[in-house]
Amino acid sequence: MDYVLSLDQGTTSSRAILFGRDGRIVNVAQHEFKQMFPDDGWVEHDPYDILTSQLTSAVEVLGRAHVRPRDLAALGITNQRETTVVWDRRSGKPVYNAIVWQDRRGAPLCAKLNRDGAENSIRQKTGLLIDPYFSATKIAWILDNVQGARANAEAGKLAFGTVDSWLVWNLTSGKRHITDRTNASRTMLYNIVQDRWDTELLKLLNIPESMMPEVVWSSEPVGQVTTSLGLGEVQIAGIAGDQQAALFGQLCTAPGDAKNTYGTGCFLLQNIGSKFTLSAERLITTLVCSTEKKLEYALEGSIFVGGAVVQWLRDNMRFFSASPDVESVAASVESSRNVVFVPAFTGLGAPYWDPYASGMIIGIQRGTEIGHIARAALESIAFQVADVLQAMDQDTRNPFRELRVDGGAAANDMLMQFQADLLQLPVRRPAVLETTALGAAYLAGLAVGFWKSTDEIAKLREPDTIFKPKADAKQMEKRQAKWRDAVQRSRKWTEEAE
Repeated sequence: MDYVLSLDQGTTSSRAILFGRDGRIVNVAQHEFKQMFPDDGWVEHDPYDILTSQLTSAVEVLGRAHVRPRDLAALGITNQRETTVVWDRRSGKPVYNAIVWQDRRGAPLCAKLNRDGAENSIRQKTGLLIDPYFSATKIAWILDNVQGARANAEAGKLAFGTVDSWLVWNLTSGKRHITDRTNASRTMLYNIVQDRWDTELLKLLNIPESMMPEVVWSSEPVGQVTTSLGLGEVQIAGIAGDQQAALFGQLCTAPGDAKNTYGTGCFLLQNIGSKFTLSAERLITTLVCSTEKKLEYALEGSIFVGGAVVQWLRDNMRFFSASPDVESVAASVESSRNVVFVPAFTGLGAPYWDPYASGMIIGIQRGTEIGHIARAALESIAFQVADVLQAMDQDTRNPFRELRVDGGAAANDMLMQFQADLLQLPVRRPAVLETTALGAAYLAGLAVGFWKSTDEIAKLREPDTIFKPKADAKQMEKRQAKWRDAVQRSRKWTEEAE
């Protein structure tokens, strides 16, 4: 058994990546799937699109690599977090589309919870701020708006799961209804201090506890894949939400270690160890992967639109036909020429937490070209990361000395250099950017003895690429001040529409 298979179920595509003992990628298969926007601020996926794209990728990558299922030591799963699926326990059929983490339909319920004074209790139990980003209000919406859903849920007939749960349920033919602690901690229903589903929060949201999955550790064998799916009987041994998987993939296992992932959104996480601590800067506290079966925490800043702004320029504006082309379009001009792009397509996440903010491009003049807007779009990703990093510095009183990065958009040299300039810090990019999938592979491999320890894994890593600051610090401060001015102008734009 010379390989570990990682299923990386993302917001816009499902990937399967095969890793060898040296921690390097052997082969990759990927399939995009449809995004649905049935109303303003609503984002949905067909759960069967998620499942079939992921299974197709898994079988395809084995075929490309000429690897048999029996050659796999283990399977790891990492997934888009917070996205909510509710299905019938008997038939296995979803009662509604998956409501995606970006979806904002829960904003009115969140506003009511805040008015009712629930924020402090929810923060103390879950580490989270009240926001429609998390799963709880998505579940409540399904129960209140899908015919028959509440009655069936109260009769114990429905199951809730984040995407990892939905995949494992189907991979095991309904034998395992589970999630891991990192995914559970993103629901706004899991008490991350007492390590259990919180009965008071479930009651507050009017969600039957019978819907909740069993909670397991991120690195432990949990069940075999059924043979009918083309993956043999490989053991599922690693599960983690995508950002916690990336943190582990970067081997950020000690307090103070941190990374930023540039994916559909951007997510900055810093390991803070085994003591539960709340942020004073409107960041969230979340559980991280533990191979030692103990509760460990991270501070997280969640940015809803990162690389998705490039996808928007590609698909909606038709500025270019392939996402990597954004770099050459942006490089066609010397600067953004005072254009600022606030990509608040689904509100703003950390540190603003404004579900009513709206996207905005400001500073457009007669001489503005596509290149200026493309460049401003890339810069918007870096500006948002800087906002979160500086908030995290305030929280921890332990300033960053460098920023470790990963994810698809981290391949963009222009973005990475601008990020280094803006932060006035070195930006460190690993040779393997797919650290989300790599983290899931590490978790699964360690659980079955494929790798013996994180020390063994660390020795396998190839040298990083480092981007050092080149720009004038004062000029960068002025640009960030301009960005923050633009952000304030974008806020609460849709509030009256609710």
